[in-house]
Amino acid sequence: MDLKQVAKDTSKVLSSYLTYQALKTVMAQLSETNPPQALWLSGFAARHSVQDGEAFLQALLQEQQELAFRLMTLRKHLAEEVADYLPEMVRSGIEQANMEHQRHHLERLVQQGVTDSSTCPKEEKDS
Repeated sequence: MDLKQVAKDTSKVLSSYLTYQALKTVMAQLSETNPPQALWLSGFAARHSVQDGEAFLQALLQEQQELAFRLMTLRKHLAEEVADYLPEMVRSGIEQANMEHQRHHLERLVQQGVTDSSTCPKEEKDS
Protein backbone atom coordinates (compact mmCIF):
# COMPACT_ATOMS: atom_id res chain seq x y z
CA MET A 1 0.00 0.00 0.00
CA ASP A 2 1.38 3.38 -1.04
CA LEU A 3 0.37 5.71 1.80
CA LYS A 4 1.47 8.83 -0.08
CA GLN A 5 -0.83 7.91 -2.98
CA VAL A 6 -3.69 7.20 -0.56
CA ALA A 7 -3.13 10.62 1.03
CA LYS A 8 -2.98 12.29 -2.40
CA ASP A 9 -6.21 10.59 -3.53
CA THR A 10 -7.92 11.46 -0.24
CA SER A 11 -6.86 15.07 -0.60
CA LYS A 12 -8.31 15.22 -4.11
CA VAL A 13 -11.64 13.77 -2.93
CA LEU A 14 -11.75 16.21 -0.01
CA SER A 15 -10.94 19.13 -2.29
CA SER A 16 -13.75 18.13 -4.65
CA TYR A 17 -16.14 17.74 -1.72
CA LEU A 18 -15.27 21.23 -0.47
CA THR A 19 -15.86 22.51 -4.01
CA TYR A 20 -19.30 20.87 -3.87
CA GLN A 21 -20.04 22.48 -0.49
CA ALA A 22 -18.94 25.86 -1.81
CA LEU A 23 -21.20 25.35 -4.84
CA LYS A 24 -24.19 24.55 -2.61
CA THR A 25 -23.54 27.63 -0.48
CA VAL A 26 -23.11 29.98 -3.44
CA MET A 27 -26.24 28.59 -5.13
CA ALA A 28 -28.23 29.17 -1.92
CA GLN A 29 -26.91 32.72 -1.67
CA LEU A 30 -27.64 33.41 -5.32
CA SER A 31 -31.15 32.02 -5.06
CA GLU A 32 -31.87 34.85 -2.62
CA THR A 33 -29.86 37.63 -4.23
CA ASN A 34 -29.78 36.79 -7.95
CA PRO A 35 -32.22 34.03 -8.95
CA PRO A 36 -31.37 34.11 -12.68
CA GLN A 37 -27.68 33.57 -11.92
CA ALA A 38 -28.58 30.80 -9.43
CA LEU A 39 -30.58 29.12 -12.18
CA TRP A 40 -27.68 29.46 -14.60
CA LEU A 41 -25.24 27.99 -12.06
CA SER A 42 -27.62 25.13 -11.35
CA GLY A 43 -27.80 24.34 -15.06
CA PHE A 44 -24.03 24.55 -15.34
CA ALA A 45 -23.64 22.14 -12.41
CA ALA A 46 -26.07 19.75 -14.09
CA ARG A 47 -23.93 19.73 -17.24
CA HIS A 48 -20.52 19.56 -15.49
CA SER A 49 -19.87 17.05 -12.74
CA VAL A 50 -18.50 18.52 -9.54
CA GLN A 51 -17.12 15.07 -8.66
CA ASP A 52 -13.80 16.34 -10.02
CA GLY A 53 -13.75 19.76 -8.39
CA GLU A 54 -10.72 20.97 -10.33
CA ALA A 55 -12.22 20.13 -13.73
CA PHE A 56 -15.51 21.73 -12.62
CA LEU A 57 -13.76 24.96 -11.64
CA GLN A 58 -11.70 24.98 -14.85
CA ALA A 59 -14.88 24.73 -16.91
CA LEU A 60 -16.58 27.39 -14.80
CA LEU A 61 -13.60 29.73 -15.27
CA GLN A 62 -14.17 29.52 -19.02
CA GLU A 63 -17.82 30.58 -18.72
CA GLN A 64 -18.21 32.66 -15.55
CA GLN A 65 -14.89 33.78 -14.11
CA GLU A 66 -16.51 35.74 -11.26
CA LEU A 67 -18.48 32.72 -10.03
CA ALA A 68 -15.42 30.48 -10.30
CA PHE A 69 -13.38 32.90 -8.17
CA ARG A 70 -16.23 33.09 -5.68
CA LEU A 71 -16.32 29.29 -5.39
CA MET A 72 -12.54 29.06 -5.06
CA THR A 73 -12.51 31.70 -2.31
CA LEU A 74 -15.25 29.97 -0.37
CA ARG A 75 -13.64 26.55 -0.86
CA LYS A 76 -10.37 27.91 0.54
CA HIS A 77 -12.20 29.39 3.52
CA LEU A 78 -13.98 26.07 4.19
CA ALA A 79 -10.68 24.20 4.01
CA GLU A 80 -9.08 26.58 6.51
CA GLU A 81 -12.04 26.25 8.88
CA VAL A 82 -12.24 22.45 8.90
CA ALA A 83 -8.52 21.63 8.64
CA ASP A 84 -7.88 21.73 12.39
CA TYR A 85 -10.80 19.47 13.29
CA LEU A 86 -10.65 17.04 10.43
CA PRO A 87 -7.88 14.59 11.42
CA GLU A 88 -9.34 13.81 14.84
CA MET A 89 -12.91 13.75 13.54
CA VAL A 90 -11.97 11.30 10.79
CA ARG A 91 -10.05 9.06 13.20
CA SER A 92 -12.76 9.00 15.85
CA GLY A 93 -15.54 8.70 13.28
CA ILE A 94 -13.92 5.70 11.63
CA GLU A 95 -13.18 4.11 15.01
CA GLN A 96 -16.78 4.55 16.15
CA ALA A 97 -18.22 3.32 12.84
CA ASN A 98 -15.95 0.27 12.89
CA MET A 99 -17.09 -0.59 16.41
CA GLU A 100 -20.73 -0.27 15.33
CA HIS A 101 -20.18 -2.53 12.32
CA GLN A 102 -18.42 -5.10 14.50
CA ARG A 103 -21.15 -4.94 17.13
CA HIS A 104 -23.91 -5.45 14.55
CA HIS A 105 -21.98 -8.33 13.02
CA LEU A 106 -21.47 -9.95 16.42
CA GLU A 107 -25.17 -9.52 17.23
CA ARG A 108 -26.11 -11.24 13.95
CA LEU A 109 -23.74 -14.11 14.72
CA VAL A 110 -25.17 -14.50 18.21
CA GLN A 111 -28.73 -14.41 16.84
CA GLN A 112 -27.84 -17.06 14.28
CA GLY A 113 -26.29 -19.14 17.04
CA VAL A 114 -29.41 -18.84 19.18
CA THR A 115 -31.63 -19.73 16.21
CA ASP A 116 -29.43 -22.68 15.27
CA SER A 117 -29.29 -24.03 18.84
CA SER A 118 -33.04 -23.69 19.31
CA THR A 119 -33.66 -25.86 16.23
CA CYS A 120 -31.22 -28.56 17.31
CA PRO A 121 -33.33 -29.94 20.24
CA LYS A 122 -36.38 -30.17 17.99
CA GLU A 123 -34.40 -32.24 15.52
CA GLU A 124 -33.27 -34.56 18.31
CA LYS A 125 -36.85 -34.95 19.61
CA ASP A 126 -38.12 -35.75 16.11
CA SER A 127 -35.47 -38.49 15.67
